[in-house]
Amino acid sequence: MDYDDIIVGAGSAGCVLANRLSADPARRVLLIEAGARDWHPYVHMPAGLAKLMKLTRYNWNYLTEPQAALDGRRLWWPRGKLLGGSSSINAMCYVRGRPADYARWARITGDAGWDWPAVLPYFKRAEDNTRGADAWHGAGGPLGVSDLRHVNPLSRLLLDAAQTAGFAHNDDFNGASQEGFGLYQVTQRAGARCSSAAAYLAPARGRSNLHVLTGALATRLRLGRARVEAVELLRRGRSHRVEAGRVVLCGGTLNSPHLLMLSGIGPATQLRAQGITVVQDLPGVGANLQDHLDTCTLVGSHSAATYDRVNDLAVGLRWMLRRDGIGTSNIAEAGGFARSRYAADGECDLQFHFVPALLDDHGRHRLPGRGYTLHACALHPRSRGWLELGGTDPHTPIRIHANYLGDAEGHDLRLLREGIRIAREIFAQASFDRVRGTEIFPGADIRDEAELNAFIRRKAETIYHPVGTCRMGPDAGAVVDAGLRVRGIENLYVADASVMPDLPGGNTNAPTIMIAERAADLLLGRVPPVA
Repeated sequence: MDYDDIIVGAGSAGCVLANRLSADPARRVLLIEAGARDWHPYVHMPAGLAKLMKLTRYNWNYLTEPQAALDGRRLWWPRGKLLGGSSSINAMCYVRGRPADYARWARITGDAGWDWPAVLPYFKRAEDNTRGADAWHGAGGPLGVSDLRHVNPLSRLLLDAAQTAGFAHNDDFNGASQEGFGLYQVTQRAGARCSSAAAYLAPARGRSNLHVLTGALATRLRLGRARVEAVELLRRGRSHRVEAGRVVLCGGTLNSPHLLMLSGIGPATQLRAQGITVVQDLPGVGANLQDHLDTCTLVGSHSAATYDRVNDLAVGLRWMLRRDGIGTSNIAEAGGFARSRYAADGECDLQFHFVPALLDDHGRHRLPGRGYTLHACALHPRSRGWLELGGTDPHTPIRIHANYLGDAEGHDLRLLREGIRIAREIFAQASFDRVRGTEIFPGADIRDEAELNAFIRRKAETIYHPVGTCRMGPDAGAVVDAGLRVRGIENLYVADASVMPDLPGGNTNAPTIMIAERAADLLLGRVPPVA
């Protein structure tokens, strides 16, 4: 046996587990990452995320299959392909979701270990919040959580306008209440991005019992007698087999189920159609795909404060010398959570991210002029998608059937219309009078239900929160149990966003890190912490 633990994927979860498992000097730990090191300055300068989108070396650059309800479009799904995974390229918003989200997890899994009182200590253990520790937050943990060092004047206008429109002000979306508008806290430390790699992996790299391989694509799990024995990988054009006492998949919502299927673990009919020998028939592998679909309301502006045109050199130099200014911005500085007219049980069902710039097609399409954008997504979509093998070559991307707006009741489409309505209501407030230009999207003449539906089908995009394709639970459709063990296979675990049985109400990076923190205790047989 080469290693006690092999962790496949050095993303948000994998870096956590590499740190926690290798803290025991008796354990030999291997961390495998298909992507590169996280050395690029744009990774560490928060505002560099706008540039990272164009650096294909650090991005898996997935595309969905054509979406029937979105005019047949193939949507772009950027996912991090480097140390830190998507935590190295995301907008750094630190959001956990609501206690009710984890109550649902506990009900679905039948395990109180995923209820809010049980997971809160893991959020707190991970966290080093610059505001200090309290009943809701932790201090001294690996993950830096900070207030923004730079806030655009238009972001503050958004908050003023939201209050005028009747929405509460909220300075802590992870506190006693999620509802309201405010500035996001971000996963940063001292003005730099605090990815999972920076928070967890960097401090552990000097350990002699931790080996990190980058540029190493896991191609197959080797199994014998219903237990995992080894991981096969491809690195620098050569194949390798690494023996393992235990394997933990942390490849994320797309790559973890992909590797399982390539290894003969998944829906038997689909595997046989590809000529793959079925080791374990698990029809839930690749099923239950959920994501936050998002619409953007864009308004032109004459304000010079927008980020549409900035001096990149000046911003970068100031950040390098002083760790302040625009370079520390996460771009999506302000936002909030609201209840639509359809919200049930007082639960927020919409989330907003404000960008003081014109943002179209993930920023890949540059619009003329200046302006500002308000994203809106439905927090608890009812549509469910699935994944499908595109072939047996590990380099062939998984086929993503996101099935956006696929719910029969039209719930998701209705919520997105509500998001546009609220965005327009906020932008119509007097706070924006002196900077407001013409509405660009949807367009001032787009008003009735049919027109808004057509706009959503034409322009809606992901806001990067796919989960659920190796969901945990006690039923036959679950892939892992509540202890994250793959059903029917010994010493094989999944610990990443794919195990989430249901989308939490917000951004998914903090919950993924929490899952990995709890996974470490489960794997090491440790008593869970208490709040």
